[in-house]
Amino acid sequence: MAFQATLDMVNNVAKITLSGELDASVAPDFRSRIEEAVAQKAQRLALIANDLEYMSSAGLRVLVFARQKMGANVDIYLVGAQEQILEPLRQSGLQRSLTVVDSYDPAVIEKL
Repeated sequence: MAFQATLDMVNNVAKITLSGELDASVAPDFRSRIEEAVAQKAQRLALIANDLEYMSSAGLRVLVFARQKMGANVDIYLVGAQEQILEPLRQSGLQRSLTVVDSYDPAVIEKL
């Protein structure tokens, strides 16, 4: 499945929906969506990963970039990620800089 990353702003929350395979060839697309979220001054970032099938180390680097660019005061949520996405996060320790949730709950994520 071809990679897609789409950005929607909802109540100051940047929702980036990810699908397909995130590897080095498409990581710049994901990074661009992060930069757009920063430019729009998002107060929270929700990465909707239900349809993300694969993430290489290039994707992990974009997550590190997101943490750095968004700032320490911006919560980052990883929503609906499958085990093949979560395992590399655990191995790298990146899960400590995100909040992993099973589903998007506006009462939690959009509450500022």
